[in-house]
Amino acid sequence: MSKGIQLIVGLGNPGVEYEKTRHNAGVWFVEELANQAHAILRHTTKFQGQHCFTKLHHQDCHLLVPTTFMNHSGQAVQALASYYKIPSEAILVVHDEIDLPAGEVRLKFDGGHGGHNGLRDIIQHLGTHKFYRLRIGVGHPGNKKDVIDYVLKLPAKEERHQINLALQEANKIIPLMLEGAYQKAMHQLHT
Repeated sequence: MSKGIQLIVGLGNPGVEYEKTRHNAGVWFVEELANQAHAILRHTTKFQGQHCFTKLHHQDCHLLVPTTFMNHSGQAVQALASYYKIPSEAILVVHDEIDLPAGEVRLKFDGGHGGHNGLRDIIQHLGTHKFYRLRIGVGHPGNKKDVIDYVLKLPAKEERHQINLALQEANKIIPLMLEGAYQKAMHQLHT
């Protein structure tokens, strides 16, 4: 089995009213990966999400978009990881990040949830913090009390353009992540 990433999860909320909102940046990324692999994410009740098993850059990989709401994302991740016996260290969770400006993307391993309800639920369901996170910057509204409203709104056109560029940059490190060359991936993404 690969020592690299075996499962890439894109976080977001289900439904047409949410698909273009900032909170769905993780979904945008995973849908693009599926698109590139000519793979179709199909709804799988057992995993409470849209799932496919495909080859990305000559490596086998599961792609998952939970179809639960964000704060229940852990159910889907845990169901798939335990079914396929995927260790938490081989999971990459892609999510929106308000603590980064739109257009910035960061890779990290381990750590807390930083107030992100999707991460909070995944940590709770997996029983560990030890998984990779690809943090897609969507910017901050400036006031903490505006955060929920902000992430559930559509980004401005220029902002969406910046986010798309960041997603393209992040896409370039996926081959390294699949190989398990994590330090190299981090270095490439962060310089």
